[in-house]
Amino acid sequence: MTTQHCVPATTPHNRREPSEATAHRHTCLGFVVLVAFATTVVIANWASTHWPVLLVGSIAVPAGTAWAGVTLTLRDLLHEALGGRGVLVAIMLGAGVSWLPATPQIALASVVAFVVSEAVDSGVYARLRTRSRVGAVLGSNITGLVTDSALFVPLAFGSFTSVPGQILGKTVATTLTVTVLLVAKPTRRVMR
Repeated sequence: MTTQHCVPATTPHNRREPSEATAHRHTCLGFVVLVAFATTVVIANWASTHWPVLLVGSIAVPAGTAWAGVTLTLRDLLHEALGGRGVLVAIMLGAGVSWLPATPQIALASVVAFVVSEAVDSGVYARLRTRSRVGAVLGSNITGLVTDSALFVPLAFGSFTSVPGQILGKTVATTLTVTVLLVAKPTRRVMR
């Protein structure tokens, strides 16, 4: 039995056909993004449970919010690397790991909000992707962050008080991740 490693297609150790090497790179990239996705879900729930709420003016921003916002973009990247089935696996994995670091109330709220918002986010991304990758990430993240916030906050904290803070934190995270995608886009073209 041989073990395949995630090596670039241009190394002397990789003698595969170009299309096979490209598929292997996508699978490796998908695995890396899947691990990052699961990690950010855990960090978001842990931070929501153990870190204090941040105050931005009069808006209360739960500490895990920015991490939850990053998961929205990572989910879109998973869609690119692994397709719809990979996204379904990621959503199920994210829902499962939501239980690890959080209190039962936050974990349940996270699972419900996560599954619904990620499904909505994924649907919007798939529809918008044919027009523009960055536009799809932006549109799906906005839809996902509003859906997630409107579900998570009342289920986790028993009120809608932190919804504006959730939306603010996730919007900041979306802005940062979309900026990274825009900056990385020219780099990818040069590398090809």
